[in-house]
Amino acid sequence: MSKAFRSPLFLFLLVVIFIGLVTLVGPQERSLGSNVRIIYLHGAWVLTAEVAFLAAALLGTAALLTRRAALHAWSRALGWTGTFFWVTYLPLSQWAMQTNWNGLFLAEPRFRMALIFAVTGVLLQVGLWLLNQSWLTSLVNIVFIIALRVVFATASNVMHPPPSPIFNSGNFAIIAFFIVLNLLTWVAAYLLTRVLLTLTDKKDSIH
Repeated sequence: MSKAFRSPLFLFLLVVIFIGLVTLVGPQERSLGSNVRIIYLHGAWVLTAEVAFLAAALLGTAALLTRRAALHAWSRALGWTGTFFWVTYLPLSQWAMQTNWNGLFLAEPRFRMALIFAVTGVLLQVGLWLLNQSWLTSLVNIVFIIALRVVFATASNVMHPPPSPIFNSGNFAIIAFFIVLNLLTWVAAYLLTRVLLTLTDKKDSIH
């Protein structure tokens, strides 16, 4: 197998395509039918974003404590990965609303907060990339996930009723499928992080 086919970018694209195919054969739901599949994907996508943000914060904390450059680099790359999944989850959310409820409820509190954090996240990551201060990037990654969780813990639930409708559905086929979908998106996130890690390493070598 050629080197190009073994690269993290190629593998990432391959996994994303596989995720799309797997989503197409996901279990249907009694009320929403096959349209529920986009909800599965939207849920896995946003959870993966949060996992990446949390990993960025944990590695950032370890980097600040140990002063290891490699941990700072992973925190930075994971911050970008989390931002990518968070930003791309927004159109998936709109798609889910359109296909399942025949309209876009853009004033929905959690969607509005998600949009604010998407814009803020992109601006922060761009700013941190330009400043190129490892310790600051790790620190911001810690603050970002804390702020995100605090805000969403107090946000109103309109189209996102707690507790989790998937894990409390009692349908083990749906629960198992959703877990598998999350694992696949985590693999995609890891591969994307590897890609971003390579790019940031090249930027650092230039400087």
